[in-house]
Amino acid sequence: MDFGDQAGPSRITEPLRTTKETHPNLPPGLILGPDGKPCKVCNSWQDWAKLKVKKKGETVESHGTAAIMGGGKVASRSSGKPSRKDCPADTEALGRSTWTFLHTTAAYYPVSAPTSTQTQMRNLLSSLSLLYPCVPCAEDFQEKVKENPPDVSGREGLSRWLCERHNEVNEKLGKESFDCAWKSLNERWKDGPEDGRCD
Repeated sequence: MDFGDQAGPSRITEPLRTTKETHPNLPPGLILGPDGKPCKVCNSWQDWAKLKVKKKGETVESHGTAAIMGGGKVASRSSGKPSRKDCPADTEALGRSTWTFLHTTAAYYPVSAPTSTQTQMRNLLSSLSLLYPCVPCAEDFQEKVKENPPDVSGREGLSRWLCERHNEVNEKLGKESFDCAWKSLNERWKDGPEDGRCD
């Protein structure tokens, strides 16, 4: 990936997805990892919940993570639904956490970043696009960065750039877009709303 003075390998490939013909015991469209097994961080828990778990010759319909991980025995006390707090992150949990980290980092980035800080931010974004566990997500981010290199000059530019990339992902997923105006970004990720409810 080219960030100007940075270069890295590209691994853009179409993710391997299950079909009834190739993987009759898995739901169609499930993304597989390089090991040929379903990729936890590439799929949502809703995708995992579609799996059927075989136990002692029986086919049991899964109703969530606990059923997949341990036969459905663990349930939360309040709802009766399986607890997910100790399970590996799925693509949605990982994505939310990553975006929260990136937006918050941008909110505390220098107003006018020195050259060394700009280089470090480029390195962070480059590394993220190469090491992010969800390979299709990482490759999509690599492509977006190539099309529109990050503005690492200062806090406002980086915040807007990340907001625009986040909105591209949200558009793909059919989710609502964020307001990328500086006041809105600063309120959401640094100062909190004017009504003081986050103070």
